[in-house]
This record gives sequence, C-alpha cells and structure tokens, in this order.
Amino acid sequence: MTLLRNPKQRKLLFSAGLSWMFDAMDVGMISFVVAALAKEWSLEPEQIGFLTSINSVGMAAGAAAAGILADRFGRKSVLLWTLLIFSAASGLSAFATGFGILCALRFVAGFGLGGELPVASTLVSESMPAKERGRAVVLLESFWAVGWILSALIAYFVIPDYGWRIAFGIGAVPALYALYLRRAIDDSPRFAEIKKAPVSLSKRVAIVWSPEYRKSTIMLWILWFTVVFSYYGMFLWLPTVMVIKGFSLVKSFEYVLIMTLAQLPGYFTAAYFIEKFGRKFVLVIYLLLTAVSAAWFGNATTEGMLMAAGICLSFFNLGAWGGMYAYTPELYPTAIRSTGAGLATSFGRIGGVIAPLLVGFLVGDKVGISSIFMLFFVTIIVGALAVLFLGKETKGTELL
Repeated sequence: MTLLRNPKQRKLLFSAGLSWMFDAMDVGMISFVVAALAKEWSLEPEQIGFLTSINSVGMAAGAAAAGILADRFGRKSVLLWTLLIFSAASGLSAFATGFGILCALRFVAGFGLGGELPVASTLVSESMPAKERGRAVVLLESFWAVGWILSALIAYFVIPDYGWRIAFGIGAVPALYALYLRRAIDDSPRFAEIKKAPVSLSKRVAIVWSPEYRKSTIMLWILWFTVVFSYYGMFLWLPTVMVIKGFSLVKSFEYVLIMTLAQLPGYFTAAYFIEKFGRKFVLVIYLLLTAVSAAWFGNATTEGMLMAAGICLSFFNLGAWGGMYAYTPELYPTAIRSTGAGLATSFGRIGGVIAPLLVGFLVGDKVGISSIFMLFFVTIIVGALAVLFLGKETKGTELL
C-alpha cells in the first residue's frame, strides 16, 4: 500500500498524527484513572459517569468553537492552541485535591481535545491529493490507537505502583510538542484561498443547513452522535466493566491493553478498503460488525469469549471512526468545511456526555452488562442505517 510520495505531505501526516496520538492518550488515561479513583476516592458509579461525561461536555464545546475559528483564523493556529489547552489542563489534573476540581480541569482538557480533532482532520484532508485523501485521514486516525496503547501501558506499569497523578502529569508533555509543531507544519493551501474573502459565521451556518447540504448534515449529526455515544459509553467504562465482571484492577488493565492493540489493524484495513470500495461501504460494514461485537461482548460468558469479543469490538469500532473522519470533511466546500465538520463533531460529543452518565446510572441500578451493551448494539445500527440511506459517496472526488 503506497502512500504519499511527497515528503512534505508525509511530514504533515506524521506531525498531525502525533498530536492526535497525544489526544487519544489523554482520553484513554481517563478510562484507566477512573477505575483507580473509584477505589481511592470511593466514588459511586454515578460519579464515575459524571467525571467521564464532563470531559465530553468540554469536547462538544471545543469542537464547535475550534471548527468555527479554524474557518476564520486558519487550521494550523487553532490546532496549536487546542493542543496547548488540553496539555496544560491535563498536567494540572495531577494536582487536583478533590472531585470538583478534577471535574473542572477535565472540562478544560476536553475543550482542547474536542477542538483539535476536527481541525487536524480538516487540515490533513485539505492537504492531500484526492486519490490518497481518504486513506491519509484514516491513517491519521490510526494514531488514536497508538495513543490508547500508550495510555494502557502507562496504566499497567505506572498507575498500580506510582498512582494516577503521575499518569496525568505525563499528559502535560504535548505542550512541548506544540512548540515543535509551530515550525514543522504549514496551514492548508485551501485555507489560503478563502482567507482573502472570509465568510461570516452566520452565513457559514446557513450554508451548512441549506437545501444543498441539509441531507448530508442530518446524516453526519446522526452518525457522529451514535458513534460517539457508543464509543464513550463502552470504552471509557471498559476497565471498570472488567472489574465488575470479576477481574482484578491489574488484570483488567492487562486485558484492555490486549483489546486496544486490535485497534491498529482495524485502522489499517479500513485505510486499505476506503479507497478500494468507498467511504459508505467501509462505514456501513464496519459499523454493523461493531454492533455485532458489542452484543457479543455484553453476552460473553467465558474469559475467552470476552477477550475475543473485545478484540473484535476494538477492531471494527476504530476502523469505523477512521472512515467517519475521512468522510466528514469531504461533504462540505472549503469555505465551510471546518465549520460543518466541527458542528457535526460537537453534536456527536453530546452522545459522549450522555453515554458515560447513563452507564453510571444503569450500573448503579444493577442493570446487567448484557442489557447495557444491547443498547449500544441498537444505537450503532441506527448510525449505519443513516449512512446507508442518507449518505452520498465521495470516493476520489476533488474538494470544492
């Protein structure tokens, strides 16, 4: 699979990918930290759900704000600021003295995290040739798996011996990377075209919901909501679910690390298929197989079944994420691309707010894990159907 013979494009993909990796490392850290905090601070399931949800509240606000600002001030500058915001808040989280302070810091960290993702994907999408664009964005998303693997390794080797504060302290490292990124990458060449005649915010939002783009916008909002709802409901609770199923904290971290490794081949296969069969095909198939894996995981009765289902869940769910990030920017013209992607992402993050809270309440009410994962099964099916019936194919097309 050849990709990007142009060294400048390869450098952009790798540089943006590292920022994406740090994003994922911070989000992944939360899932492991809450499992440790639940024991150290004697948190109730509802409090665990609130802590993970407040991060998503920040991500929703950050996605909308960054998407709007990136169409006005450029992709690169907004990317750097969001990276600095979440790095600072993550590092300060290590010094949190109580639940309320930690929640406030996680909101700020989430603001930076949520803002970086749609801006980075738009920057990469606009900087790549049409025949390699989809594959490049999926490979950008694959850095998410690397970040989660790093967070799992930190959780496995650091948290049991040194505590959760050290894990958050490591999250401040990306601030140093932002200084390098400032000189390493250029802004999107397409942004330079619209910079001379910027479009007002009200007009950008109006175009996103105009008859020409309304169907795509509705589809994207449904897709993003269902994917984010299911992902954050399942994966942020994964270590805690393993503990509920009777495994020790260390053993749960070990199993989740193994499941997380399956994300990488999920991305790589999606990266291959997305240019061969198109965005819609990859999204629908990977979403349907994610739904099947979720139902299987929730109803697993043996250790082997649990591992196999978790591996499939990671493989197909993250492959679908890659397809979604490749697909989203291609549905809007340059003048409103970041705004449209940011608003869709922001609406999707509402699902990331609701799901962890909902799981917390359901666990607190003694609802079975199988029933909870069947809810995710239904949600993912809705997302797949939205793409199938409302989505349009964009394979190989030039950006407008």
